[in-house]
Amino acid sequence: MEEHNPCSTEIPAGNKASFRKTSLSGQESHVPSSEVLEAIENVIQDVFQSLAQKKAPVLTVANRTDWRNIEYKDSVGLQMIPGCTTKQIRSDCPQSARRFALILKILSMIYKMVQSNTYATKRDIYYSDTLLFGSQSVVDQIINDISCMLKIPRRSLHVLATTKGFVAGNLSYTEEDGTKVNCTCSATAVTVPSNVQGIKNLTSHAKFILIVEKDATFQRLLDDDFFSKVSPCIMITGRGVPDLNTRLLVRKLWDSFQIPIFTLMDADPHGVEIMCVYKYGSVSMSFEAHHLTVPSVKWLGLLPSDLERLNICKDALIPFTKQDENKLASIQKRPYIACQPLWKKELEIMAASKLKAEIQVLTSLSSDYLSRVYLPNKLQFGGWL
Repeated sequence: MEEHNPCSTEIPAGNKASFRKTSLSGQESHVPSSEVLEAIENVIQDVFQSLAQKKAPVLTVANRTDWRNIEYKDSVGLQMIPGCTTKQIRSDCPQSARRFALILKILSMIYKMVQSNTYATKRDIYYSDTLLFGSQSVVDQIINDISCMLKIPRRSLHVLATTKGFVAGNLSYTEEDGTKVNCTCSATAVTVPSNVQGIKNLTSHAKFILIVEKDATFQRLLDDDFFSKVSPCIMITGRGVPDLNTRLLVRKLWDSFQIPIFTLMDADPHGVEIMCVYKYGSVSMSFEAHHLTVPSVKWLGLLPSDLERLNICKDALIPFTKQDENKLASIQKRPYIACQPLWKKELEIMAASKLKAEIQVLTSLSSDYLSRVYLPNKLQFGGWL
C-alpha cells in the first residue's frame, strides 16, 4: 500500500480532466505509437498551461491500491471502476514535488523510446540513474501510475518487465523477431518471452495448462517428464508471485486454446494469494484486468482437505505465523471468495487447523507421489475446485 501523502489531494470521481477518454478493453491490447506520443504531449501541455497561468502544475493519477476503487466482476476478476477516485501529485508541495519530477522524467524517457521504436525494461530505467530514482520499487510504481494515467498498456509505452517465469510442454510459437521456439523438444524449460504480445503462430496439442507456484516443483515435474506422460500439457511457473509477462502468457494461451487451466500451489495463504492473482488479478494492476486475468482458472491442489484425506503426518505440516493468519483473514474477506463456496470451505479448514503445507510434503508418501499418483488421479477423477 502507498503511504498517505498530505500533498496528494484525493479527488472524487468525475474530476479527471487529464485522463484520456478511451478505456482499455479486452481487444485493445496495443495502442499505436502516435496515440501514445499524443497522450504524453497532452500531459506536458497541461503542465505548460499551468505554468503560463502562474499556477503550480499538478498530475492526476488514480488511487490504484484503494479497494474502494475496485469491483469484482465474474467474467473479468478485479477491475478498476470507471468512476474511481484520483489523487493529485502537486509540484508545489515538498512531499510530492520529487514524485512529480520523477513522473515527468520517466514520461520523457518513454516518449524518446516510443519515438525511436526502442524498448527498455523497468530495471534498465532504474539503472539509468539509480541515485535519482532511489529504488526499483519507485520506478515500478511510477510506471504503473503512468500506464493507468494515460490509459495505455505498459507494453505500448515500450517498457518491458523483466521476465522470471518458465514454460515447458506441448507448445511452439514464433517470437516477434522470427525466432521459432519449440517447448516440446526442449529438455529444459524455456524462459517466458519478454514481449508476449509479439509472439504468434502458437501451436499446441495440450489437453490442459498447469500453473505451478514454485520453480523447484516445476523442475521436478520437468525431470519426471510429467507433461508428456499423463497427457500432452503446457506447464508454466511464475516462480512465486508471477511477473507481468507470465500472467500475459497464461492469458494469451487461454485466448488461443481455450483449454482447462489448473493451479498447483502450496496449501498456505501465500499460495492461495498467488493463485488469486492469476485468476482474479491484483488490486494494483486492476486497470489492466482485461489483459491479465483468467477467471476460468481452477484450484487443483494442494488443497487443505487433501492433507487429511491423504493422512499427511502432522509433524510434516508447518504452524501458521501471525502473518499467515492476517493474510488468510484478508483473503477470506475478498469479494470473489463469497462466489466460491468450495474455496471458502477449504480456507475455513486452513484457518481452523492453523497449519500449512508445501507441495513437497507429498514426498513424505513417496518420492514421485506428486507426478505418479497425486496429479494423475486429480486430473482423471476431477479433484479440482
